[in-house]
Amino acid sequence: MSQFHLECGRCASRSEPGPRANLCPRCDSPQLVRYQVPHSAGNVVREAWRDRPRGMWRFSEILPIRAHELPVSLGEGDTPLIELTRLGAELGLDLWVKDEGRNPTGSFKDRGIGAAVTRAALDGVESFVIPSAGNAAAALAAYAARAGIPASVFIPCDTPPGVVRRCREFGADVTEVDGLITDCGRLAAEHAASTGAFDLSTLREPYRVEGKKTMMLEIVETLDWKPPDAIVYPTGGGTGLIGSWKALEELRNLGLIEGGTRMYAVQSSGCAPIVRAWREGLDEAPTWGDAQTQAWGLRVPAARGDFLIIRALRATTGSAIAVSDDAMREGARLLGSREGINAAIEGGATLAAARLLRDTGQLSEGERVVLFNTGNMLTY
Repeated sequence: MSQFHLECGRCASRSEPGPRANLCPRCDSPQLVRYQVPHSAGNVVREAWRDRPRGMWRFSEILPIRAHELPVSLGEGDTPLIELTRLGAELGLDLWVKDEGRNPTGSFKDRGIGAAVTRAALDGVESFVIPSAGNAAAALAAYAARAGIPASVFIPCDTPPGVVRRCREFGADVTEVDGLITDCGRLAAEHAASTGAFDLSTLREPYRVEGKKTMMLEIVETLDWKPPDAIVYPTGGGTGLIGSWKALEELRNLGLIEGGTRMYAVQSSGCAPIVRAWREGLDEAPTWGDAQTQAWGLRVPAARGDFLIIRALRATTGSAIAVSDDAMREGARLLGSREGINAAIEGGATLAAARLLRDTGQLSEGERVVLFNTGNMLTY
């Protein structure tokens, strides 16, 4: 189990974790969790991870949980890494997909929300609120129910009705908003201020990143501790991409891996603030006006962690790319019809992006590339 502190992702100032740990008290930027695990412990830690019961919490030395504490869990994590033999052969790649649709509520959000709810519940939080485009709301509703803590969710009114039904079945108070995720975020912040509810907005608190990074820990472990050459990640708020970058850094610090992984962020051409900032050489991404995409998870006009996403892309010599909704839908169809993968449209975006990256030479013949299918099609 871990000992940890918080470090600002922008100004690097240090603070101690505690109830309601959220943005940096000095510069109001996202904070990241840092662990005190010595380099010499790497092999011991790796053996412990191998021998423990399966699930994301077996990586406890680099997760925000202490020796005497128990997580709020529904069995999240340890989703399969599946080789895409037919599609990989067509593209000339050693192609794999991390299939996050196997998580308890059907998406990768269970990892981040599970970690955030765990830490908040252990720290005495009495109610939650979240703005969401869909899957994070369902995840919070389920994990808050598991913890026995009330939750409120604010979601756009055009969110798929199945998401709304799931949130209500899990007992959450649902407010449908005539607007985008940014409008939901404003209303959620107002709700938090007036009620004292803990706001679990993306990167407002530091622990959702910690849950999401376990995707990369599992990938590297499955690949016999050899990081893939590249990952293609569907990027809205970007928590999982930031988490993947962080996980690789932590594994290198433990002496468990060598080398790195190029990271490619894929967004919708109808909402691509990170792609535009990348192309213009900016360190932050201005808000995208009139966001339009059927991929609700990618309809994020402004990401709080934009500077961390761009930093990760630069540090790993990756890039950002936009694809159309039609290309995403075709990608999801091909993942299903050619490989049997139950992919939501965001997962389809990664295959569409891999094709473009291969065509432009950013992905090379025979490289090992992992696509992230962040949820299953039934979440829609």
